[in-house]
Parts: sequence; C-alpha cells; structure tokens
Amino acid sequence: MRILVTGASGRLGSAIAHAYRSRATVVAMSRAALDIADEAAVAAIVAAARPDAVINCAAFNDVDGAEQEVAAAIRVNALGVRTLARAAAGAGAIFVHYGTDFVFDGGAAQPYAEHDATGPQSVYACSKLMGEWFAAECPRHYVLRVASLFGGSGRPSTIDHIAGAIRRREPMGVFVDRTVTPSHVPDVVDATWTLVTGAAPAGVYHCVSAGVTTWFALAQELARQLGIEAELVPVKVADVVMKARRPQYAALSNDKLACAGVALPSWSEALRRYLSS
Repeated sequence: MRILVTGASGRLGSAIAHAYRSRATVVAMSRAALDIADEAAVAAIVAAARPDAVINCAAFNDVDGAEQEVAAAIRVNALGVRTLARAAAGAGAIFVHYGTDFVFDGGAAQPYAEHDATGPQSVYACSKLMGEWFAAECPRHYVLRVASLFGGSGRPSTIDHIAGAIRRREPMGVFVDRTVTPSHVPDVVDATWTLVTGAAPAGVYHCVSAGVTTWFALAQELARQLGIEAELVPVKVADVVMKARRPQYAALSNDKLACAGVALPSWSEALRRYLSS
C-alpha cells in the first residue's frame, strides 16, 4: 500500500507517518513542504506518489486565532480539504480527514453521535465543518472526529500542560464544567489503519476514548496515577474570557466506530499508557 500523509510534521501526522512506514510506502509531506490548498502542487504530489490512501493531518488549529485569521482558517480547514479530496478521488484513493468535537454547540446532555445535528460556535468550528463536507467529494472517505489529542510529540497538548503542572506541584486551574472525551494519538493511529485497510462504510466516525469526563476529573485521575497530591483549582467556563466559544458539553460517542471493529479503550486507560510512554 502507498500512503500520502499531509501535515506530517504535526502531532498526529508524524505519529501516523512513523507507525505506517513498517507497513506501507509512506510519502510524508509537512505543511511547509505542501500547501494543501494549492491545486497544482497537490496534483503534482498525488501524480508522483500514486497513493492508495491520502491521509490529511494538516489543520489550522489556533481556535482563538481563527477569529481574526478567518481566511487562513478556511483556506486550510476547508478549501485545502476540498483540494485533497478531489485529488484522492481522481487517483481512486481512499481519503482520510480529521474533524473535531467543536462542530457541536455543546448543549447536549449525552455524548453526541455522528448523526446528531451540528452547531459550530466559532470560526474554527465552522471551517472544520466545511472541511467535513468537502471530504465527502471523495467517494471512499473517512472523517474521524477527534478531541483534545494527547500523546506523541509536538506542541504541548492540554493534557501535557496539566500533567506538567502536577509534576511540578504547581497550582493549576481546570474546568469543572467542560465535559470531554479526549483522543489518545496511538489509538487514533491504529483506528485509522483499521479503516484504511478494512471495508467499513465511508462517512463520519467519532474517534475518541471510551467514557466521559470533565477536565477537572481527568486532572484528578492524572494526579492519582502519578501518585502526586495536586493543587487543582476549579474553574468555570463562565469565569474565563476566550475569543472563541467552546462547546461546554463536547463528549462524543464512539459506538459507530466500535461497530466498525474498532473498540477504543477508556480515557483513564489511555492516560495510563500516555504516562508510561
């Protein structure tokens, strides 16, 4: 199998490129090496790589920054996805793209399923939802919605920051009223491989750890597993000024992915493996 990975210098892209090199021929392109919205550049790379699958890990992930850099967010998160999806379709390749829990409005009382109505609340979220729509221009596409990625290497994640503060025994403000289902990078890597090499129906899948937690409860579990008495400071969403609105309840159900043969472990088990890596 030949796989083209875009955004290959980021947390998820670098993990996928590294993990798949022993199983396939991987062509890894960083954002600096390939502007995914440049149709001519993408066409040339796809023609040269002749991929069986195109896995897009490139994204504009600055949630607050997107409120000012609207055009840049849409260029990468929407128009770039359209370019890649069309190129993958032309090559007869599978197309994989990663979405976000932020496409929901946060008003739910139970984990969102893939068929639930979306309601993006920020420029970033809108651009990512547009990317999901464009991904469908490739007949065999998989959109994996991930959330709060952690593990692997790259710019520190939210969980990296929390774990760091606990280890340093520093006080850490943590949301008590934001509900999430984080995604462990190694699990996303394995789930992606199963979908790319299997026969699951095309479409949107939630790729998150099993179970639901608040950021505060997650921080408490991190401290417990580290064996450190942490100084965690409860913070409410209403008390923090942020440029972009986040969904307060952002938990996702991964039942559809489990039905496709990918059962992800619990978030607490994922934390254990993260801390031991």
